[in-house]
Amino acid sequence: MARPNAFVKVPTERIGALIGPEGAMKENIEKKFAVELHIDSETGDVTITLKPDAEDPSNLFQVREVVTTIGKGFSPEKTIHLLSEKNAVLYIIDLREIVGKSQSDMNRLKGRVIGQKGKTRKIIEELTNANIAVYGHTISIVGNLDEVEVAKEAVQMLLRGSEHRTVYRYLNRKRGELKEKRLELWEPSSTSKANENRSD
Repeated sequence: MARPNAFVKVPTERIGALIGPEGAMKENIEKKFAVELHIDSETGDVTITLKPDAEDPSNLFQVREVVTTIGKGFSPEKTIHLLSEKNAVLYIIDLREIVGKSQSDMNRLKGRVIGQKGKTRKIIEELTNANIAVYGHTISIVGNLDEVEVAKEAVQMLLRGSEHRTVYRYLNRKRGELKEKRLELWEPSSTSKANENRSD
């Protein structure tokens, strides 16, 4: 019986990052998620196959996200950490859908998102807690759903031509909402701990 597998195509220049020094990163991914990676260095084709002893079939889809994210320019270490988090999502903006194949227009848009010396990207990351990679013709965002939604809107505002200060105001406004949601997630566990202490 054939084992479940998934397929991903990675830019050939990112294959080295996926494999890692002496194959260490590939081995780490295979061990952590109980999969086998079959990598074609010439074409960038990556086949992910579940090992027979894999306990969680969803690992297949998680590794597909990991490989895709590495291919979009994130460091492998950061990628594994981010996508091992519960509720982590990946969102990809393809600049070709906005400017076609114009490299100069693509570079201009990427420049707006990155900012001088990476300032704009850093601000978006700090205010949303999401992570952003600008690579090739894509802008990729990783974080939980709420973080990604806010970061995505900020990036799209910049791509539509909004002034940076307008985007920063939007982010500062949303920052409070994100903080409130994080607190709401913590409060139930804090309450249950307090109840446990009282029962002791």
